[in-house]
Amino acid sequence: MSESSAASAADRRDLTAVQRNAVTELLRVSPVADELGRRFAAAGHELHLVGGSVRDALLGRLGNDLDFCTDAEPDETLRVLKGWAEATWETGREFGTIGAQRHGLLLEITTFRAEAYDGVSRNPVVAYGTNLLDDLRRRDFTINAMAVSLPDHRFTDPYGGVEDLAAKVIRTPGTPQQSFGDDPLRMLRAARFAAQLRFVVDPDVRAAMVSMAEDLDRITAERIRDEFTKLLCGADSVGGLRLLVDTGLADRFLPELSGLKLEIDEHAQHKDVYEHTLTVVSNAVSMEENGCDFVLRMAALMHDVGKPATKAVGPDGRVSFHHHEVVGARLTKQRMKALRYPKDVVSQVVELVGLHLRFYGYGRGEWTDSAVRRYVTDAGDLLPRLHKLTRSDCTTRNRRKAAQLAADYDALEERIARLQSEEDLARVRPDLDGNAIMELLGVPPGPIVGQAWRHLKELRLEHGPLDRDAAEAALLRWARAEGIVVDGR
Repeated sequence: MSESSAASAADRRDLTAVQRNAVTELLRVSPVADELGRRFAAAGHELHLVGGSVRDALLGRLGNDLDFCTDAEPDETLRVLKGWAEATWETGREFGTIGAQRHGLLLEITTFRAEAYDGVSRNPVVAYGTNLLDDLRRRDFTINAMAVSLPDHRFTDPYGGVEDLAAKVIRTPGTPQQSFGDDPLRMLRAARFAAQLRFVVDPDVRAAMVSMAEDLDRITAERIRDEFTKLLCGADSVGGLRLLVDTGLADRFLPELSGLKLEIDEHAQHKDVYEHTLTVVSNAVSMEENGCDFVLRMAALMHDVGKPATKAVGPDGRVSFHHHEVVGARLTKQRMKALRYPKDVVSQVVELVGLHLRFYGYGRGEWTDSAVRRYVTDAGDLLPRLHKLTRSDCTTRNRRKAAQLAADYDALEERIARLQSEEDLARVRPDLDGNAIMELLGVPPGPIVGQAWRHLKELRLEHGPLDRDAAEAALLRWARAEGIVVDGR
């Protein structure tokens, strides 16, 4: 069999599998979908399962969120749903979308759209369309431009979406220049779908992403953030990140990532810090236990972004990046704030970046129990993620060194476990509380109590738990030294 005939046979097998997936998935949701389709038909309107729902059905991964389009406008859609839907909501009304719930399925029903863009505005201006084909034509990619009419199950695929699904390729319905000119965010969506589905981007689409990357500057930070988050949580996040860098899209909203390609690490163990970073991201993904951990992946991605600004070459020619974790934490905070990430997410990622180097040096035997306590206390609830990040950061090709680092971290985790069994490391507190401090020192609530509390906490970290008498004696010594109490108290 020739290569071309073998490829054709494989394509046919893929198409057959796609069709089987669709039948199975659509049968699962058809009781609700077909019933809804009949209600729209009785009201004189069309209803079509569309876009991502059809794509996911063909891939055998349809969830409980279903997308529909219709020629009915929102008010008419609400009339059709009245008395049938268990709940409805109108948060998407300005985009022509009405939400509903029925038998555990979440339904979004959107009026046919013919979006208009002026080439300057950051968000699409929505105008209602009049037919299914025009609605499909405006969609981003062929794999999202398919529809199944309800209740008759007529399949519409004007741009070859089924073939592209089987070939695992991302193409646009029209020219990519027109599609990306309409909404530049689609360039980032192409990279996101490549990461989520493990698809490749069509060469013409990729070329347009390169030539039009600057147009991404028209898009709001929030829209970019949402697409990037989905990309980083994709099944092939590293492939998606490479695509962002290679097309120049990363330069528009995450230039720190591209900047890593300029740096060689201090041990010359990797082609560059960029390649090391992608390896760390891949390692971190492999350590996840319950799906995507965005905080861990983002910390892995950003952990070395401080290196370009801290690069130094010593007299012996050796490259160093002293305190790059401090600079990296600051840069990470600035970048994530610019992308409008929630404060709690930003703080967690920043903390991990700032702590990721703390472990190194442990194997030299320099860590006291006090140092271990501080490591645990500083990490707090992030300790499990810090364990994973630190282990992910070991990417040396030197097997002996890699084994030694792994053994050192095993020893550290065992030591943490031992101390935790002896002390409550998760909640290190002073051995005297605020009330006891005020009573012993004879002071009212105020700054002195806070200073005393922090002093006792330092003692707790340094020496471990103290009994009551020892803690009181230590507090009095500190107070006398600070001039807070007189001798004899």
